[in-house]
Amino acid sequence: MKKGIIVIIALLAMLAIWGVSVYNGLVSKQETVEKAVGNVQTAYQKRADLIPNLVATVKNYAEYEAGTLEAVVEARAKATSVTLDANNLTEENMKAFQAAQDQMSSALSRLLVTVEQYPDLKANQNYLDLQSQLEGCENAIANARREFNETARAYNTAVRRFPANIIAGMFGFDKKPYFEASEGADKAPNVKDLFN
Repeated sequence: MKKGIIVIIALLAMLAIWGVSVYNGLVSKQETVEKAVGNVQTAYQKRADLIPNLVATVKNYAEYEAGTLEAVVEARAKATSVTLDANNLTEENMKAFQAAQDQMSSALSRLLVTVEQYPDLKANQNYLDLQSQLEGCENAIANARREFNETARAYNTAVRRFPANIIAGMFGFDKKPYFEASEGADKAPNVKDLFN
């Protein structure tokens, strides 16, 4: 009888140790996902911070393009007002965030096409520096999104695998959505479409 109780206690202790280990592993993966969300937001914020300087530089040359400049400023305001909350990372929130960022990307594309009409502006060193920084930001955004998707995949895999999915279900570790390509991203943009 005594040996039976010792065996049961040992099994319960091993089960508890396993449960704590799985829980701590899921917490680590969840923190990695939250860090990746922060990196994505930082990359988008850096791009948003460049826009006022870009608009001001273009405004000095392109006096007649007020509508395009206003669209960029409005898109920036919308994009910076929509943020991701790592604790409430739902597919709907991701889509809203991405839609605001896509709108800003579209407005920037229209601005860059407009700039092509101003040779003096294209040769301006301030503009060239800003354009280079903007390209760097776009690369950083792509990298941050890719890193987020990789960490979300690792987290989602851990949450769904048996028997860790039992612990995940008990403690509310939910699957995280991914960043997806924007609708129509598989097609090259038509310059005419940028102004519609």
